[in-house]
Amino acid sequence: MTQTPARAWALIPLLFFLVVFLGSGLYFSAVGAEFAFYQIKAPVVAVVAIVLSFLLARQSFHHSVERLLVGVGHPNIILMCLVFLLAGAFASVSKSIGSVDATVQFGLQIMPASWVLPALFLISAFIATAMGTSMGTIAATAPIAVGFAEATSLSLPLSLGAVVGGAMLGDNLSMISDTTIAATRSQGVSLKDKFRVNVWIALPAALATVVLLALLGEGEHTVPSESVSYWRVMPYLLVFALALSGLNVLVVLVIGIVTAGLTGAILSPEYGLVDVNAAIYQGFESMFEIMLLSMLIGGLSQLMNDQGGTRWLIERIHSLTRWLKLSSQRAGEIGIALLVVTANLFVANNTVSIVLCGEMAKEIASEYGVDPRRSASVMDIFSCVVQGLIPYGAQVLLACSIASLSPLSLIGAIHYCWALGLAALLAIAFNRPRLKAPQPARSI
Repeated sequence: MTQTPARAWALIPLLFFLVVFLGSGLYFSAVGAEFAFYQIKAPVVAVVAIVLSFLLARQSFHHSVERLLVGVGHPNIILMCLVFLLAGAFASVSKSIGSVDATVQFGLQIMPASWVLPALFLISAFIATAMGTSMGTIAATAPIAVGFAEATSLSLPLSLGAVVGGAMLGDNLSMISDTTIAATRSQGVSLKDKFRVNVWIALPAALATVVLLALLGEGEHTVPSESVSYWRVMPYLLVFALALSGLNVLVVLVIGIVTAGLTGAILSPEYGLVDVNAAIYQGFESMFEIMLLSMLIGGLSQLMNDQGGTRWLIERIHSLTRWLKLSSQRAGEIGIALLVVTANLFVANNTVSIVLCGEMAKEIASEYGVDPRRSASVMDIFSCVVQGLIPYGAQVLLACSIASLSPLSLIGAIHYCWALGLAALLAIAFNRPRLKAPQPARSI
């Protein structure tokens, strides 16, 4: 099969979407409109961008539709949509039985209100490390963050930002994360070797985030004194325990929904099957927009990739790296970082961006003498940084959907991703951590 030539014009539809989506959000934020990023419905803009891509395509309409459906139906997109639906259902059922309020009160009884933010960050990090997915972590923890913010005077963006940041930390370090697996396979290194490099960059950023969140969480907080119904806490405790066990996120959420429904029925006889059904469907409805947008963006990204847009981006970044003529290793690592960052900005999926850039990153690493362990770490880190900060990324959209919050107000509060990006740049500048040459395999 011949390779599609690089074409800059293939990026125009996605650029159109980004300009309209971000531009309208910024405009309505400036004029003080509520839910500024939801005034212009993003899925409608995405449909217009897809039509524009069809018009620009140098192929038949029938073929374009087929490729669109391939992108919409990509396994990663379908998995994300299922997580969205089940996350919305679990949050809705849990809220309807009082589980969220009870969990918040339970948490405030065992820790000071000033430590809520660091606790949310660390809990999210542990869950994401065990599950290997930031999406499932946000789905399980974001409703609790909203509850803490409502029960105290803590900022809602700060509370959600702690959850998203912790989820990205765990996703970045987890041995079973799809980003970790994609990065290590593309560079030909082991999971543990990549982890050893990664942790020396991520750990300082995580510690700095914990300190900052502790400082931001200080002060007087109004915490109402209420009795705790410990049975209503059980659905969340069970979900957390199953998540830490490494069970599949879909199974965890289904068990959480069933447990929450049974708990409500046992504790409140008037809470029946009809109420559970209504709460589940209400949760589905709350995730409709983000699910539709994810599918359309997946299809648009597939069209852009097929038409040579992604290849054009990667080739331009590679050329820029050669032109900079920095010291060998630093130039290579900056080039790899730029590759992943640019790809992630356009495809809005950290795993896909790593897969797209893997071969080119390996080529750059070989040309500039970058240790494959460092190149794998650089790819994973910068993909997580961008994915945790773009306002149209699945993680931010999921958190904002649960909290009815504008993405623009959230991304500035995801302190870990900003800290991780800075730590990674410093690691490149000062060549830290320094790696020993891999030991040759012993002959038998």
